[in-house]
Amino acid sequence: MDSNSLYYSLELVAGTGCTLNIEQKSALQTSLVILKKNYKFHRVLFWGKILGLKGDYYIAQGRGEDEMKDTTNLYSFNCMDWFLLPPATHTMIEEVSKTARGRFMGDPSYVYELLEIQRQGEGDDAVEEEVVIDEEVSVVPRSAFIKSPHGLVQMNRSFGGLSHSEAGKLDSFLHLSESKNLKKKSILEMADLNPAIDFLDVLSDDIPKGSWSLQFECASKVCVIRSLLWPGRTFYHVPMTPQHGYIYIGDGTKNLDLPFML
Repeated sequence: MDSNSLYYSLELVAGTGCTLNIEQKSALQTSLVILKKNYKFHRVLFWGKILGLKGDYYIAQGRGEDEMKDTTNLYSFNCMDWFLLPPATHTMIEEVSKTARGRFMGDPSYVYELLEIQRQGEGDDAVEEEVVIDEEVSVVPRSAFIKSPHGLVQMNRSFGGLSHSEAGKLDSFLHLSESKNLKKKSILEMADLNPAIDFLDVLSDDIPKGSWSLQFECASKVCVIRSLLWPGRTFYHVPMTPQHGYIYIGDGTKNLDLPFML
């Protein structure tokens, strides 16, 4: 969720239980503005809240010129003091996935052990979890972002929102992550796509089918999409306006039983 419209955005997804108390909202409203200025970000997003056993992690994400490549992740325990998260490498993700199981402890200094060999602490685990969730369930409306001929991904300033009929289809929503399915499409399928806006994967291609729940709420004025694979991830879009965003409030656990529940 963009920090500039945090109060408004939280109200739109409050029906799912994804919300914060007044103190947390007020603290974020102030600290994210300071964060943007100090780190010289183009914009700052409140990514969400990971629930831990001893404490909770509040995650913010700073965006630079490129919306996909220039990202910086930070965490906080009180919504005021922010600490940088190290960039997640493939090696880090592989090592953490071998040792970290179950719920977050809520302590960055906590060290997981495997066969008496010490691995990365939970602070690195928070990076890995945030990256995985972002790759699998970060959602944006079609045309909300454009890709230049030089490969630069930026917000589409002329995006005015999806129509109500478009907002009711999963085909109108895309993953804000590196495309995996476009390379599998045939030449005929690619001919109908606009490379400036159709450079991301659509939600309707996700496996397993049925891993998304799309509903209209607030008197059918807001389109709300929930991930059943990552419970707690909620996306919203107000049709006919550029307003959209997503938030994650959960324990960082993936629903691996989903294929058997559908």
